[in-house]
Amino acid sequence: MTAKKTLNGNYEDSLKDWAINEKLANEFTSVIYKLFYDKSIELVLFRSQLIDRSANVILYRHSYAENIIDKPLRIKDSLKLAKAILHSNVGPSRVDIGRLNQEWIQENKNFVDEDDFINTKLKHLHNGKTASCKPRDVILYGFGRIGRLLARQLIVQGNGSQLRVRAIVTRGNDDLNIIKRASLFRHDSVHGPFRGVAIENLEDKTIYINGHKVLMLAAQKPEDLDYTEYGIENAILIDNTGLFRDREGLSRHLKAKGVDKILLTAPGKGDIPNIVYGVNEAGIEVDNENIFSAASCTTNASSPILYLIEKEFGIEKGHLETVHSYTNDQNLLDNYHSKYRRGRSAPLNLVITETGAAQAIAKAIPSLEGKLTGNAIRVPTPNVSLVIMSLTLKKETSVEEVNELMLKSSLEGNMVQQIKYSTSNDAVSSDFTGEPATSIFDSPATKISTDKKSIVIYVWYDNEFGYAIQVIRVAKMIAKVLRPTYY
Repeated sequence: MTAKKTLNGNYEDSLKDWAINEKLANEFTSVIYKLFYDKSIELVLFRSQLIDRSANVILYRHSYAENIIDKPLRIKDSLKLAKAILHSNVGPSRVDIGRLNQEWIQENKNFVDEDDFINTKLKHLHNGKTASCKPRDVILYGFGRIGRLLARQLIVQGNGSQLRVRAIVTRGNDDLNIIKRASLFRHDSVHGPFRGVAIENLEDKTIYINGHKVLMLAAQKPEDLDYTEYGIENAILIDNTGLFRDREGLSRHLKAKGVDKILLTAPGKGDIPNIVYGVNEAGIEVDNENIFSAASCTTNASSPILYLIEKEFGIEKGHLETVHSYTNDQNLLDNYHSKYRRGRSAPLNLVITETGAAQAIAKAIPSLEGKLTGNAIRVPTPNVSLVIMSLTLKKETSVEEVNELMLKSSLEGNMVQQIKYSTSNDAVSSDFTGEPATSIFDSPATKISTDKKSIVIYVWYDNEFGYAIQVIRVAKMIAKVLRPTYY
């Protein structure tokens, strides 16, 4: 009888504790939105998005963080700190409440209260010390897999204060075209439904998305449009078509009035700067260039990890094998294709194909020029890919040392937005759908040979969503609308 009472008591207590935390999480959500819309302050939790997330997801994020920092994060502390930020003089910024929560646990005895703590920690973000930025117009040229994800995230993230999606350009904008484009925007078999309002207006050829009236324009040639006719000026045009990859082709966009900068969502050819945000953006002269590339999804996944390994241990040589989800470039059933093997049925086969990632990485990390080879295997999954890095190092190391380097880099430094540290022994590809980090380091999978110089590293990446987030980071950089951060 005693054991039964104890069991029942623990069960009821557990339910009550959860209900209390869920209420706190809902209150926390309310504060998140007040900060976002009233003060242009975006809260994240160890770089994970909190805007447009449910109370249960927020509680999960707090629970997951404990696996990484080895300390429990309490939602009530996050709520207190968020309220302190709301009442503070902090200006437009992006703030990691996970890091603040962790530091509050460690240092709270040194402060009078939460307000004192926040005012000290975020002193550099106070109004008057952060430069306000003028929102920039964005044109999405092409509305496929990446284009639609960019539209979703630019609208959810930006609240109109950074990048504003003003127009989407496709080959046609008749009624049926707009209806189908809007439907594809609302429904996504991989990433789920758009959690918001997206209503097409055929009369004025727009899609109304969470308050944004987005023009649906048609063009057969980049230079055909005059965007200034629609009130669009000084715009960043993001080319998602992949039709133009060199400077000559992409320069055609600049002949259209209203366009200021071009960003390609594919590797750029020739002298076009290929930017992997977090790795080489600091060396890019934004003012002296008007055409940029955000490189490829695989390059963005590989470069942060390789940069750290090269810096810490040195790389003699290596091979990158990409296990990549199939893409629209492949055939559903066997049919003619201009490239070898890609004509064979994508859902039914493993397909060996080429990748330019190894060469592209050298553009971001020049010291790796000529040291890497690469290949790809397209596999029958719709999203999330894996790059396997077999590297020969200049210095001896261990599994523990490599993993510790990646853990530390996921929590502090210049690549905290790019690198996520995974500890799960049961992780599989679908676990990382919708992951904003571009490189998910699978720590249990790290292998090192007896010579202590030959290592194998496994890095997951959402080749659609994670890459789209990197593109947005580059777009904000070249538009000069990046907000100061506390990570």
